[in-house]
Amino acid sequence: MTQILIVDDQPDIRRLLSISLGKNYEILESQDGVTALEMIKQHRPKVVLLDVMMPGELNGLQVLDAIKSDPQMRQTFVAMVTARGQEADSKDASARGADAYFVKPFSPMQVASWIREQIA
Repeated sequence: MTQILIVDDQPDIRRLLSISLGKNYEILESQDGVTALEMIKQHRPKVVLLDVMMPGELNGLQVLDAIKSDPQMRQTFVAMVTARGQEADSKDASARGADAYFVKPFSPMQVASWIREQIA
Protein backbone atom coordinates (compact mmCIF):
# COMPACT_ATOMS: atom_id res chain seq x y z
CA MET A 1 0.00 0.00 0.00
CA THR A 2 1.28 3.47 -0.89
CA GLN A 3 2.58 5.40 2.11
CA ILE A 4 1.78 9.05 2.74
CA LEU A 5 3.48 11.10 5.44
CA ILE A 6 1.43 13.95 6.92
CA VAL A 7 3.61 16.56 8.62
CA ASP A 8 1.77 19.23 10.60
CA ASP A 9 2.00 20.50 14.16
CA GLN A 10 -1.81 20.75 14.33
CA PRO A 11 -3.37 17.39 15.35
CA ASP A 12 -6.73 18.38 13.79
CA ILE A 13 -5.15 18.82 10.35
CA ARG A 14 -3.34 15.49 10.62
CA ARG A 15 -6.57 13.81 11.72
CA LEU A 16 -8.60 15.38 8.88
CA LEU A 17 -6.11 14.25 6.24
CA SER A 18 -5.66 10.84 7.84
CA ILE A 19 -9.40 10.19 7.85
CA SER A 20 -9.76 11.45 4.28
CA LEU A 21 -6.88 9.36 2.92
CA GLY A 22 -6.64 6.40 5.29
CA LYS A 23 -8.93 4.06 3.35
CA ASN A 24 -6.70 4.10 0.28
CA TYR A 25 -3.21 4.71 1.67
CA GLU A 26 -0.99 3.82 4.59
CA ILE A 27 -0.77 7.00 6.66
CA LEU A 28 2.29 8.06 8.65
CA GLU A 29 2.24 11.19 10.81
CA SER A 30 4.78 13.63 12.20
CA GLN A 31 4.35 16.90 14.08
CA ASP A 32 7.79 18.39 13.40
CA GLY A 33 10.41 18.65 10.68
CA VAL A 34 13.22 16.69 12.33
CA THR A 35 11.01 13.66 12.97
CA ALA A 36 9.56 13.99 9.47
CA LEU A 37 13.00 13.73 7.85
CA GLU A 38 13.84 10.68 9.96
CA MET A 39 10.56 9.05 8.92
CA ILE A 40 11.10 9.86 5.25
CA LYS A 41 14.56 8.27 5.32
CA GLN A 42 13.24 5.20 7.14
CA HIS A 43 9.90 4.60 5.37
CA ARG A 44 10.38 6.24 1.94
CA PRO A 45 6.77 7.43 1.55
CA LYS A 46 5.62 8.16 -1.99
CA VAL A 47 3.93 11.42 -0.92
CA VAL A 48 4.63 13.96 1.83
CA LEU A 49 1.99 16.52 2.86
CA LEU A 50 4.03 19.21 4.55
CA ASP A 51 3.07 22.25 6.62
CA VAL A 52 5.33 25.28 6.22
CA MET A 53 5.16 26.78 9.70
CA MET A 54 6.13 24.29 12.40
CA PRO A 55 7.94 24.66 15.70
CA GLY A 56 11.37 23.18 16.24
CA GLU A 57 14.64 23.06 14.37
CA LEU A 58 13.24 22.63 10.84
CA ASN A 59 10.29 24.35 9.22
CA GLY A 60 8.49 22.87 6.22
CA LEU A 61 10.56 24.70 3.62
CA GLN A 62 13.77 23.39 5.19
CA VAL A 63 12.36 19.86 5.10
CA LEU A 64 11.38 20.40 1.46
CA ASP A 65 14.93 21.54 0.68
CA ALA A 66 16.35 18.43 2.34
CA ILE A 67 14.02 16.11 0.43
CA LYS A 68 14.65 17.67 -2.97
CA SER A 69 18.44 17.91 -2.49
CA ASP A 70 18.86 14.23 -1.56
CA PRO A 71 19.06 11.95 -4.62
CA GLN A 72 17.45 9.09 -2.67
CA MET A 73 14.41 11.20 -1.69
CA ARG A 74 14.14 13.51 -4.70
CA GLN A 75 11.39 11.43 -6.36
CA THR A 76 9.10 11.88 -3.36
CA PHE A 77 6.05 13.96 -4.22
CA VAL A 78 5.75 16.90 -1.81
CA ALA A 79 2.64 19.04 -1.36
CA MET A 80 2.78 22.02 0.94
CA VAL A 81 -0.35 22.35 3.10
CA THR A 82 -0.15 25.72 4.79
CA ALA A 83 -1.88 28.85 6.03
CA ARG A 84 0.62 30.96 4.08
CA GLY A 85 -1.50 31.94 1.10
CA GLN A 86 0.48 34.72 -0.53
CA GLU A 87 1.53 34.20 -4.14
CA ALA A 88 5.17 34.81 -3.15
CA ASP A 89 4.96 31.89 -0.67
CA SER A 90 3.60 29.57 -3.33
CA LYS A 91 6.26 30.65 -5.84
CA ASP A 92 9.03 30.16 -3.26
CA ALA A 93 7.83 26.62 -2.49
CA SER A 94 7.55 25.81 -6.18
CA ALA A 95 11.07 27.12 -6.83
CA ARG A 96 12.33 24.85 -4.04
CA GLY A 97 10.71 21.83 -5.69
CA ALA A 98 7.24 21.55 -4.15
CA ASP A 99 4.91 19.59 -6.42
CA ALA A 100 1.72 21.27 -5.13
CA TYR A 101 0.61 24.02 -2.77
CA PHE A 102 -2.66 23.85 -0.81
CA VAL A 103 -3.75 26.80 1.34
CA LYS A 104 -5.61 26.19 4.62
CA PRO A 105 -8.52 25.83 4.79
CA PHE A 106 -8.22 23.33 1.96
CA SER A 107 -10.43 20.65 0.49
CA PRO A 108 -9.33 17.16 1.56
CA MET A 109 -10.95 15.86 -1.62
CA GLN A 110 -8.75 18.16 -3.70
CA VAL A 111 -5.66 16.84 -1.91
CA ALA A 112 -6.83 13.24 -2.44
CA SER A 113 -7.42 13.91 -6.14
CA TRP A 114 -3.93 15.41 -6.50
CA ILE A 115 -2.40 12.35 -4.80
CA ARG A 116 -4.26 9.97 -7.12
CA GLU A 117 -2.93 11.88 -10.14
CA GLN A 118 0.66 11.77 -8.88
CA ILE A 119 0.82 8.07 -8.15
CA ALA A 120 -1.20 6.90 -11.16
